[in-house]
Amino acid sequence: MGTLYVVATPIGNLSDMTPRAVEVLRGVALIAAEDTRHTLGLLRHFGIDTPLLSYHAFNERARRDRLLGALGEGDVALVTDAGTPAISDPGNDLVSAVLGAGFRVSPVPGASSLVAAVSASGLVPGPFVVVGFLTRKGRERSVELGRAASAGMPLVLFEAPNRLADTLVFLRESLGDRLVTVARELTKVHEEIRHGALSVVAAHYREHPPRGEIVIVVGGREDAASAADIEDDDTVIRSLLGAGLSVSQAAREAASLTGRPRSELYDVARRLRAADEAGDPAIAKPAGSEGNG
Repeated sequence: MGTLYVVATPIGNLSDMTPRAVEVLRGVALIAAEDTRHTLGLLRHFGIDTPLLSYHAFNERARRDRLLGALGEGDVALVTDAGTPAISDPGNDLVSAVLGAGFRVSPVPGASSLVAAVSASGLVPGPFVVVGFLTRKGRERSVELGRAASAGMPLVLFEAPNRLADTLVFLRESLGDRLVTVARELTKVHEEIRHGALSVVAAHYREHPPRGEIVIVVGGREDAASAADIEDDDTVIRSLLGAGLSVSQAAREAASLTGRPRSELYDVARRLRAADEAGDPAIAKPAGSEGNG
């Protein structure tokens, strides 16, 4: 019985290809590749002539039986266009099917844009949540982010360059103005790692539309706003409104922080907003809102 090797390939710099990855790709009977044209260039660079079979998001089911059959004859390698397969890329279903069929699966670790971005972010001292690509639909997108953010841990997302600025704005509106690191074109000639508040980084990319592969690392909830330090609902929502969130945004974030029903917190936020508009000094204004005069 053969082994399925899950092989990481470079995310940009070919020098990141490991000797073991080259050895494995030379020795297997077949390579399942997300884009055979892209992988062919990589194989030629390293002098590898192993046969290729396309395996991507649109033919996973159709290819599964063929790859299981190939494992009955020998070893197979799985690669994606760049980085580690089965992490926001095709491969998870195949790995699951291979394990279910009783074959061995062996990872060949190497480059990973996710790990590279986290290591250079300065925002992840411990556990973090991998969101991957957010759905594009409004309500589903908000629910998806809310679930991921509910633990208060740092978040890691992937995004296309043409949607980066809008996504950063959405994150700012949903989570508050947290710190963020945007890692672009990692290991490539035009590598860029930009760090700052979500509002500032979003404004930069609105003015300077980016190109290339992008990973976003959003800092976790600040310790001062953790559930253990919360005195009451009013305290939490005053802080959120003072940071510039709308009533609905403050209610959503407070629900995530406290576990209280969002509908009740919305009523609290409306009351506090009304008091603010009536001139109640108990609600702090967002930083910089005092004006210069």
